[in-house]
Amino acid sequence: MTVLNVSATQLAPADDPQLETPLLLLDESRMDANIARMRAQIARMGVSFRPHVKTNKCLEVSRRLMTSEEGPITVSTLKEAEYFAAHGVRDIMYAVCLAPNKFEHAWRLVESKGVRLQVIVDSIELATLLVQFARQRKAQFEVLIEIDSDDHRSGLKPDAADLIAVADVLRDGGMVMAGVMTHAGSSYEYDTDEGLRRIAEQERAAVVHAATRLREQGHACPVVSVGSTPTALFAEHLEGVTEVRAGVFVFFDLVMAGIGVCRVDDVALSVLATVIGHQPEKNWTLIDAGWMAMSRDRGTSRQKVDQGYGVVCGLDGQPVADLILVGANQEHGIIASRSGVHARVHLPVGTQLRVLPNHACATAAQYPRYHVLGRDQAVRETWERISGW
Repeated sequence: MTVLNVSATQLAPADDPQLETPLLLLDESRMDANIARMRAQIARMGVSFRPHVKTNKCLEVSRRLMTSEEGPITVSTLKEAEYFAAHGVRDIMYAVCLAPNKFEHAWRLVESKGVRLQVIVDSIELATLLVQFARQRKAQFEVLIEIDSDDHRSGLKPDAADLIAVADVLRDGGMVMAGVMTHAGSSYEYDTDEGLRRIAEQERAAVVHAATRLREQGHACPVVSVGSTPTALFAEHLEGVTEVRAGVFVFFDLVMAGIGVCRVDDVALSVLATVIGHQPEKNWTLIDAGWMAMSRDRGTSRQKVDQGYGVVCGLDGQPVADLILVGANQEHGIIASRSGVHARVHLPVGTQLRVLPNHACATAAQYPRYHVLGRDQAVRETWERISGW
C-alpha cells in the first residue's frame, strides 16, 4: 500500500491553527490570472464588459471585475442587486425575466437606491403586466428583450413576430426600450474550439439580427448584449454587439475544463476537507465534505472525462494521482481512484485535501465566505459572500 503524506500541516493562517472543514478556498493568483485573460479578450473584441457577479456574489471579487466603483455589473437575483447597490454600485442589469411579484422590489431599487436597473422581459404578457404596474406607480423601467439564440432556455426567437409586438407594448407604455440580450447556455455542450467558435457566432448573429429588426421598425436598441464564459472567450469577432456578460470565468470549474475553455490548473475555487475514515475493502477514503459541501452538480458526467463530484488535490492545489470524489452523501464524501490504478493509495485520517468543484456557482452557494489563499497557499484573509434571494 502506498501512503501519501499529502498534508503534513494543517492549511490555516498563523493565528488559527484549528481551521475547521469543510470550507471554501479561493486561490487569489489563479483568480487574478483568469480575470486578466477575460479582460484581454474583451479588449480585443472592442466591446464593453458587464461582468456577471452571480458566481462570486462578493464585493472584493466583483471590484476586480468592474470598470468603475459604480459598475457595470450583471446580477441573477434582486438580493445581489440590493447588496451591490448598498456598496455604491449603480449600473446593474438583472438578467432574469422580471416576475410580477418582483416589480415593486425592482422599482424600490430605482426610486430609493438610485440604481440604473435594467430589467428583462420576453413576452407580450410580461411586458403588459410591467407596463400596468408602471402606470399605477408612475414608474419607468429600462427594459431589454431576451432573445433565444440557441433553444436553451427563455427568450424570443430573433425572427419571432412577437419581438416587435413586445417592443411596441414597452414603447407605448412609456418604458425605456434599452435593447436586446441573450445567453448561449448551450455553449456548455461543446468541447472543441471549432464548436465553441460556432456557437459564439450563432449567439452574436441572433441578437444582432433581433436588434436590426427592432431598429427597422423604429425602436431604439442601444444595447446589444451577449454573455457566457465559453462564447466570450472563443468569439472571433463581435460586430454589432455592444457588451459582453460572463461570470464563471473568474473561478472556472471542472465543467469549463471539460469543454476545453480552461485547464484544471486554472480552477481557482476548491473545498478544503479532512479525511475522517476508510473502507479498505472498497478502496474508499472518506472525507467530511459530501454533497452539502460540493453540491449535487454532476455536470462532468456527460463529458469525455467524468470527474465524479470533484477532483482531489493536495494543499498545493495539484491533483493527487487520479483520485476523485466518486460518491457523496449529505456530509460524507467518498474518494477513490478513477482508473483503479491507485486503488491502494492510503490517505491517513486527519489529512487535509482540496477538492475542485464541477460547478463553481453551485459549490460556492453552499458557503458564507471565501478563505483566500495567497501565493504561499496559506489562508491570508476571508471575504464574505451573500446567498439567497
